[in-house]
Amino acid sequence: MKINNDNKKAIHDVLVTDMQKRLYESVNNTPTGVVPKFNDYTTALEVLVDEILLTQSLDDINDLLIRYSNLFDEPMTVDTNIFTLEGTLNYVIGLLVSEIQSLEQTYEFNDMFN
Repeated sequence: MKINNDNKKAIHDVLVTDMQKRLYESVNNTPTGVVPKFNDYTTALEVLVDEILLTQSLDDINDLLIRYSNLFDEPMTVDTNIFTLEGTLNYVIGLLVSEIQSLEQTYEFNDMFN
């Protein structure tokens, strides 16, 4: 399923945010004694963002998630089948819904104190 050009930026934005968080947590949860180098993280993040920005379809996103499967915990991979097209679609929709809810809360907060 090809992603409509009008929707690519929003989808890419939520994917970058979520995957960056997952990469950061993965790097910081390394075993004791293994200290990742900042340049390694920066390089990995740059590659990840570049790959996300190249996605044009749900299939592309699914392939990306499979390549970065080590960033997902087991319950998410088993319970939601994130590595199937249906699971990938639900993951992306979930990210977008979460972003909308976050924006709604921000606006409600601002309305209460302005």
